[in-house]
Amino acid sequence: MAGRIRQSDVEEVKARTNIADIIGERVALKNAGVGAMKGLCPFHDERSPSFNVRPQAGFYHCFGCGESGDVYSFLTRMDHVSFTEAVERLAGRIGYTLHYEDGGAAPEHTGRTRLYAANTAAAQFFRAQLQTPEAEIARRFLGERGFDAGAAGHFGVGYAPKGWSAMHDALRSQGFTDEELTNAGLVSQGQRGVYDRFRGRVVWPIRDVTGQVIGFGARRLFDDDKGPKYLNTPETTVYKKAQVLYGLDLAKRDISRDHRVVVVEGYTDVMACHLAGITTAIATCGTAFGSDHITVLRRVMGDDSTAGEVVFTFDPDAAGQKAALRAFADAKRFNAQTYVATGPEGLDPCDLRLRRGDAAVRGLMETKVPMVEFVLDQRIAGFDLASVEGRVGALRAAAPVVAELRDALLQPEYVRVLARRLGMDTEDVRREVERAGRGASRRDERSPDAARDPEPPSGETLTRVTLASLPRTADATLERDALMGILQFGHRLDPSLVTRALSLPFRHPALDAVRRAVEESSDAQRPGWAVDAIGRIREPYRSLGAELLAADFPALDDAAAVASTADLARRLVIRGLDTEKNEMLGAIQRVPAASDEGRAIRLRLRELDAQRQQLVAEAG
Repeated sequence: MAGRIRQSDVEEVKARTNIADIIGERVALKNAGVGAMKGLCPFHDERSPSFNVRPQAGFYHCFGCGESGDVYSFLTRMDHVSFTEAVERLAGRIGYTLHYEDGGAAPEHTGRTRLYAANTAAAQFFRAQLQTPEAEIARRFLGERGFDAGAAGHFGVGYAPKGWSAMHDALRSQGFTDEELTNAGLVSQGQRGVYDRFRGRVVWPIRDVTGQVIGFGARRLFDDDKGPKYLNTPETTVYKKAQVLYGLDLAKRDISRDHRVVVVEGYTDVMACHLAGITTAIATCGTAFGSDHITVLRRVMGDDSTAGEVVFTFDPDAAGQKAALRAFADAKRFNAQTYVATGPEGLDPCDLRLRRGDAAVRGLMETKVPMVEFVLDQRIAGFDLASVEGRVGALRAAAPVVAELRDALLQPEYVRVLARRLGMDTEDVRREVERAGRGASRRDERSPDAARDPEPPSGETLTRVTLASLPRTADATLERDALMGILQFGHRLDPSLVTRALSLPFRHPALDAVRRAVEESSDAQRPGWAVDAIGRIREPYRSLGAELLAADFPALDDAAAVASTADLARRLVIRGLDTEKNEMLGAIQRVPAASDEGRAIRLRLRELDAQRQQLVAEAG
């Protein structure tokens, strides 16, 4: 059995992998200073980005929750894979052949790798089955909805045969066990053993944001199928329906670029939108749109401003209206503006494309209305606005919607909108909105979770030292900035200057603790040295080291950052020379001038002056 992966291979794979590419598949990253990128943290919910990535160092750090590490720790933490699986996944990505040490520990596998492999094999099986004679009904189903073979291929649509074990037998022949297929949600357990979960259905592969198949959605085709119209993969280790969005793997780049996402209700609607040119369309998978979906989308959108748009498409029937109201309750967690678009005659995007063409689907976005207005209309729709009682009832139903708006500019505008809708005096509406707001505040205060701060990350203590906790003294500022520059740009500096600067004790204890760890790992020409240095530090100082490596260095560009770091290192050395000179000047007062000790001190003073002059000259 293969043993432990060679350490040299582990380091080589990491050196060849751009951490920004891996993280960027899950989080929208933007340039943020010299050599830095920033996005919303994938490890905790936040409204403003505090998650920094340093591609050159191969390091990430969140200034909000304190999570930090390299590309391997990111994958193990984010995807719940073992270290060995993380290395193997990245090696496969770059086409690097790993070597294993004989006699070492056997590779650790969480089982997730086999689930991914089983789902991928199943997707290939279903895709191939779509070409068989039995799948004529599936091809006809797709064709009647405007999807040709090219569209089916683009989205990986397939067909599950009617038999009880066709897929099971095919995957068993590839080496998958019944346990693995059960854990992947591909087979179900019956009295006579396992049988295919999906049978006689058109099948859509559901992928995570990185493009790995994690489950399936399947639609009934045959009249004698007594199962549900749509059947999805059950909850598994890799498939969590509350966090999965169909089409996100295809839409993520355009969502990140355009800061717009279109939320539709089904797989065929996603297909129709993408084929019509709305390539930011996604859909939930057998569950209502909820807070976990919002968290996923915000990370992909880079939702840190109000410039983005989230457009929901809902059927105008009662179920669609109910879905809209549920979505409104959660949509306030978006920074982006939220809208609702409904098709003419209640047509969903798939039917709209089929009847009126691609342009009509694109035009759907031009008819969108702010979600607040849509919800207000839903709240007042059941009241007779021709009567006083009806208008008052409608006001009481709609006022809480406006009261929940926290934007100081939006709320008074929507007071006026509601007043016009109801034909009532603006002041009367404003007072009712304020009353509704006070009632909501009292309910929040009574809630046991009201205003509760999020739990601190595991292992965090109150003694943790951070950049914000450092004193604003000249010494601390010099030491902080020098360490920050050396960690980030040390590989671009004269190694002798770096070594000399780090050999001198720092005056702030926390910064000196970081300095010692960096000094022990100061081979700045070796890839990953800075991350290794941070790994040597223990709390309460490790967080400080991580922040120094991830923080924005104050410089306009890369060249300026390198020059500034070199200057900071020289200033540390000059400070050390000045400190030693002051000590020598004190010592010379205590010894006879003609003594050997006196002559040695004067010689050392001349050497210190010469060294200082040289450093000043180098600084220009």
